Amino acid sequence: MRQAAGLCLLSGLLALCGAAAAVPSLADRVIWAVNCGGEAHTDAHGIQYKKDPLEGKLGKASDYGMRLPILRSSPEDQILYQTERYNEDSFSYEVPIREEGEYVVVLKFAEVYFAQSQQKVFDVKLNSHFVVKDLDIFDKVGHSTAHDEIIPFSIVKGKLSVNGEVSTFNGKLTVEFVKGYYDNPKVCGLYVMKGTVEDVPKLQPHPGLEKKEEEEEEEEYEEGGEGKTTPAAKHRVQSGPRTPNPYAADNSSLMFPILVSFGVFIPTLFCLCRL
Repeated sequence: MRQAAGLCLLSGLLALCGAAAAVPSLADRVIWAVNCGGEAHTDAHGIQYKKDPLEGKLGKASDYGMRLPILRSSPEDQILYQTERYNEDSFSYEVPIREEGEYVVVLKFAEVYFAQSQQKVFDVKLNSHFVVKDLDIFDKVGHSTAHDEIIPFSIVKGKLSVNGEVSTFNGKLTVEFVKGYYDNPKVCGLYVMKGTVEDVPKLQPHPGLEKKEEEEEEEEYEEGGEGKTTPAAKHRVQSGPRTPNPYAADNSSLMFPILVSFGVFIPTLFCLCRL
């Protein structure tokens, strides 16, 4: 009996191990990854980014960000945000996809040059679909700070579905960075993986961004709540006296000294006349 029980327990453990092994790791689900403007790199999650295939073909590579630490990124993966590829016109990467299913494309950015918003603004398309409009990296997160744009899409029966739009899929996903009115489009890195948004590793928290979001939420709550005031209203200073002048509209206060003067002057004049 004990031997039979041991065999059953061993079989159960083997089954659990087999089930765990059947679930692909994050790195195994990534079908394509590139370190734009840089060399090959394996990140902390085991994702293998290849060297930029556009090197020497299209656009310009920059490692200007190498002189800066990148916030929200682990030290070993800052290289993914310190190099970039940009172009003076729209440019794109092509990703071959052979299987149907749910996918996510993760685009990596960091603003390492401009120090204010409205300096670099551009769009991103997947095939014919705009998936990011008016991306202003500095406006999103500030300077030298990692920012990921995460876009889910699906491929079913030869159709690409993204953001509620559908188009024919020919086996290649074109990730295009579209030139706008403000400077040149760019990207630091990107990868495509099978899965959902929930499967994508999140960047490290940014205290400044979290505080800003909390303040905005608090302001919205106070503006909408009963008996609440906005922070601006709390600290508003009113000009002028706190209470009205009680004599401002009372003309009798001006007449009283005049009447007293007449009361003194007339008797004095009468006495002088008698002399």
